Amino acid sequence: MKRQLYTADHEAFRATVRTFLEKEVLPHYAQWEKDGIVSREVWLAAGRQGLLGLAVDEEYGGGGNPDFRYGAVLAEEFTRAGAPGLAIGLHNDIIGPYLTSLATDEQKRRWLPGFCSGETVTAIAMTEPGAGSDLQGIRTTAEDHGDHWILNGSKTFISNGILADLVIVVARTTPEGGAHGLSLLVVERGAEGFERGRNLDKIGQKSQDTAELFFTDVRVPKENLLGELNGAFVHLMTNLAQERLAIAVAGIAGAEHLLEITSRYVKEREAFGRPLAKLQHVRFEIAEMATECAVTRTFVDRCIEEHASGALDAVHASMAKWWATELQKRVADRCLQLHGGYGYMSEFPVARAYTDGRIQTIYGGTTEIMKEIIGRSLLG
Repeated sequence: MKRQLYTADHEAFRATVRTFLEKEVLPHYAQWEKDGIVSREVWLAAGRQGLLGLAVDEEYGGGGNPDFRYGAVLAEEFTRAGAPGLAIGLHNDIIGPYLTSLATDEQKRRWLPGFCSGETVTAIAMTEPGAGSDLQGIRTTAEDHGDHWILNGSKTFISNGILADLVIVVARTTPEGGAHGLSLLVVERGAEGFERGRNLDKIGQKSQDTAELFFTDVRVPKENLLGELNGAFVHLMTNLAQERLAIAVAGIAGAEHLLEITSRYVKEREAFGRPLAKLQHVRFEIAEMATECAVTRTFVDRCIEEHASGALDAVHASMAKWWATELQKRVADRCLQLHGGYGYMSEFPVARAYTDGRIQTIYGGTTEIMKEIIGRSLLG
């Protein structure tokens, strides 16, 4: 079924992304996986290529184009290349909207040029050791001291945590406000009392630095409040639909790519004197996965269209995120099985995709949270 989502301009952009991956990412990726972090240079290269700040106004060095489909192309191509370690999607699609929609003109002048050039790598610090997806459980506090805040607390599982120059921190500014007593404070590299813990050792996405962050009496200027005081809950809920859609885009792209490489493998690999593809069980497995991918692709593409027109709601974004990432997980498992012992070898793409993709059903809101959002919308 031919996709109707992209124009010639989107496909030209896709060619640019593929060239960037071939020249700037893939030759270095194995080393980044060993290092547990990508280089600063590749962020600068992405900025020079115009891959950062696609939706940021041109006056700040951005692309000036809010069309989410360009972000979707980036997600698809990085997923197909097996290179999730360079977290451009996090930077552009998740953190970018906070800066473009909530920052004051003065904040935009300070932060957005570096955001677009790759000189300023960003992160968002929401998750805490004891809170997870529960915003009401956040314990990081920010006390009002006149012209500044005093920030105390810790965060964990923070993507880009080691490299980040600018971290949006979710902190409690009103103790009795529950989830509605939270604000977004921007902490910049070098702030006294801001320390990074270890680069966490994950089972997948090894080159994507994920860290613990610690804040001990960090002085945050009042002008680093992002958005409304005690308005973080609304701000977070507003941007979650795009975050979850971006994860869904990567999910279905990952499933489709695994299906492609596994289809090629079973045609070439022989067992009992003939190709695996001649076995009925193998054909049925491929047929089932192909059908599930086709149906999911249709739904996700429709969600992208809805989002591009401003019509996508949180419920359908949650549906897309849940379904596409769970499909990615199932397809990865079945494709690895069809590769046999070779599927268990790290040098095979299917093995890396199996571990790299496992986080998809967890971050951005777990599958269980997605089901709760959907069920609550239907049943109250």
